[in-house]
Amino acid sequence: MVSKLDLYKVFCKVAKSESFSKAAKDLYLTQPAVSQAIMQLERELDIRLFNRTPRGVSLTNEGSILFEYVNSAINLIDVGEEKILELKNLTTGELKIGVGDTISRYFLLPYLEAFHNRYPNIKFYIVNGTTFELCSILKSGEVDIVICNLPIDDPTLELRPCFDIQDTFVYGEKFKKIFSKPLSLHELVKLPLIFLEPKSNSRKYVEDYMISKGIKISPEFELGSHDLLLDFAKINLGIACVTKEFSQEYLNKGWVYEVQLNEEIPKRNIGVCFLKSVPLSPASTKFVEIIENK
Repeated sequence: MVSKLDLYKVFCKVAKSESFSKAAKDLYLTQPAVSQAIMQLERELDIRLFNRTPRGVSLTNEGSILFEYVNSAINLIDVGEEKILELKNLTTGELKIGVGDTISRYFLLPYLEAFHNRYPNIKFYIVNGTTFELCSILKSGEVDIVICNLPIDDPTLELRPCFDIQDTFVYGEKFKKIFSKPLSLHELVKLPLIFLEPKSNSRKYVEDYMISKGIKISPEFELGSHDLLLDFAKINLGIACVTKEFSQEYLNKGWVYEVQLNEEIPKRNIGVCFLKSVPLSPASTKFVEIIENK
């Protein structure tokens, strides 16, 4: 069955070429098929669109008016198809990412660089927030993917763990004597502790683990920034719970020291999250592939 759009495409081609035979050649159709398509359109519109002469065809007044609108519409469709192809081939578009400040600084940047080098015409739109906040805006459609601390218990989200991290505790020069030998978590909580704020997924993970061991924490300081945890520990305000992989500069330069515990807190992951119910855009798909394969 020939669609109305197909009829209009034949109509435009005949109008431009002023010939059924030339239009048929351009459309890879037979001349009778082109003639039949024009006759069908004329019947459906109940109007004559072309003047037929031995030398070819020309638009009637009514046909000229119709051509002006139909040709514009088909051109817009062609432009739309080209834009879709550009998005598919990643020659244009936008990638919207939700990510926490710390993960953005210590984990995400190399992947942004690699993606940008490969697809320079894709624009980045970055939103920062806590894991809970980022999952909320992911569900509202404000971002395509979220890169955050796992675990997350949400059946609507697809979770792709991609980087193992270790929670640990660090201290400054003042506390060196106390940590001359390994301590238990029960001994550690008797000291002034510095944690992220309670709404942080990192804080919740460590706190839940300690509670499972019968240990309740009462931090001396609760902060909103991982870098502040390190700075507070560096000036001896307490023992900070940090992510080891994001604290290497402070540890390597001797600004802080790692607490040796009798038992390590189990490792967790940083991962990519996206909605199960919404297919990833081509840009998002490629970005996830870069993270998983790098």
